[in-house]
Amino acid sequence: MMSGRAPMGPLREGEEVLADLRAQIKRYVAMPSEEALTAVTLWVAATHLQRAWQHAPRLAIVAPEKRCGKSRLLDVITETVHNPLITVNASPAAIFRSIDDDDPITLLVDEADTLFGTTKAAEKNEEVRGLINAGHQRNRPTLRVSGPEHKPQKFPTFAMAALAGIGDLPDTVMDRSVVIRMRRRADGEKVAHFRTVRDTPALHAIRDRLTAWLQPLHAQAMDMEPAMPVDDRAADTWEPLVVIADLAGGEWPTLVRTACRVMTDYEAGQDEEGGTRTRLLVGIRRAFAAENDPAVLGTKRLLEHLNADKEAPWAEYGANGMTPRALQLLLKPYGISSANRRFPDGTQAKGFARNQFLDAWKRYCPEPKPPAESAQPVAEPLPGTAA
Repeated sequence: MMSGRAPMGPLREGEEVLADLRAQIKRYVAMPSEEALTAVTLWVAATHLQRAWQHAPRLAIVAPEKRCGKSRLLDVITETVHNPLITVNASPAAIFRSIDDDDPITLLVDEADTLFGTTKAAEKNEEVRGLINAGHQRNRPTLRVSGPEHKPQKFPTFAMAALAGIGDLPDTVMDRSVVIRMRRRADGEKVAHFRTVRDTPALHAIRDRLTAWLQPLHAQAMDMEPAMPVDDRAADTWEPLVVIADLAGGEWPTLVRTACRVMTDYEAGQDEEGGTRTRLLVGIRRAFAAENDPAVLGTKRLLEHLNADKEAPWAEYGANGMTPRALQLLLKPYGISSANRRFPDGTQAKGFARNQFLDAWKRYCPEPKPPAESAQPVAEPLPGTAA
């Protein structure tokens, strides 16, 4: 039966199908922001061209509490991505044996907090985390001894993956993810009820249209090197979404670059506040500034400044807070250590030179830049976009 839609060229069809997918997601899920809605829409579309990508972005759907819509979002994603494999608690062997280089799966993991939510669970599922990290980049196979002759065999790991759970996922997974920070619906936010039997045919129709639109563009997508608003791993993760947007045209190239910039800026801020080592570097910079940026600051005085911050992670270290030993261990990965220093009053004591930290400050916690006008949230601050 004819749909009645006039014939459209590839670019026009791309705009149309992405708009229809976005509308379906918005119908069933109260997304935290328009930027997050754009990101999910393009991530779903990118699963239909996985063989074209060098990196397979993860989608981290996280929430502070239950009943924030993360599982409902995963329901809609499941019915629209390419070749979905959904699981709650699969073994690493079951996962990598399900991955096929010629037709990659889209791995969907619900209740990921049961895998990584506690230290004990994270240790038990370290192999799963390693597999998820390895699968972010092409040509990172896992090796297993198999067969009657017990010969090493390579198994591919490359596949796009979405993980939904309460609380943040491990840092190494979050760093490879487009992060969607869901929140509980407020009064007045309404969404349609999702019924599998009734509602999946419309979602499957969109899935089939995505396949029909994108499969002929495989070679073109492989050759594209789009202008990116971010660098390094963030660029690797967002590039497939940007390519999809550029293939579609219309408003999508602008929408995706805005979403990329705003959401990655927000996550960088989250890392600055939450990463203990990064937070320590920020605290040390503030300590030097409070002392008018001396060339040398004694360890004892530095610890007084650090322990005055009662909201810092080390406030929970015990009665003494940050200690000289803990400080040494946290700074060791940056190649920074204390030494006997001579101070202006002629005394000597353990301390740090300010120039020891300049490179680390520049690399890991640069001074924040004034926000660009276009990077401001459209209304109130929204989780998953801007703070």
